[in-house]
Amino acid sequence: MTTPLSILIANPKGGSGKSTLATNLAGHFAWQGDKVALGDLDRQQSARYWLTRRPEQYPRINEWDAAGEDTPHAPKNATVAVLDSPAGLHGKKLEGALKAVSRVLVPVVPSSFDMWALEGFFAQLAEEKAVRKKQVDIGIVGMRVDPRTHAAQQLEHFLAGYGFPVLSWLRNTQLYVQLQPKGLTLFDLPGRRFERDLEQWQAILKWLRNPASPSI
Repeated sequence: MTTPLSILIANPKGGSGKSTLATNLAGHFAWQGDKVALGDLDRQQSARYWLTRRPEQYPRINEWDAAGEDTPHAPKNATVAVLDSPAGLHGKKLEGALKAVSRVLVPVVPSSFDMWALEGFFAQLAEEKAVRKKQVDIGIVGMRVDPRTHAAQQLEHFLAGYGFPVLSWLRNTQLYVQLQPKGLTLFDLPGRRFERDLEQWQAILKWLRNPASPSI
């Protein structure tokens, strides 16, 4: 049996775009013909609720009931498994989640509060056995970022000190917010109209398949 591509979306702070990243990744891989499982470790179950609103005519994304499991296990028939996580993921919960995946994406936004929170989180990651033994690959995604701004430059300088690849900057747009209540993703929309946004995802998608891919 082929090992599924398993992805954890993690950040210690709320409002960083974890669920946006998780649901859009699930949507992309569903369109690629993968058997996608979307799990949610957060008590609020935002990703799970989003899934209940997804129209039946779009490629199917299956629910991964991971809540309450110390070490989540992706459904056996999944070829891609995406795991959304709560703010403050740490300790045994973080350790268990890392055992379940081969990739970790950390969404970050350009604010001092978020960068301060990430300092401790990156320190935790460095101590985790799965990270030390290089059993998981970690990548960074900038969320709601205009790379021309001073805030973006500060974020880039901050991230450079940790050695994790920065895969892409996703621009600040209401598009994702408008799609959420409909159970839709960027990848459900006509490609030509949203070519600019789709292009920003390409490096992320390439890295997930091959972590040796160059970052920005």
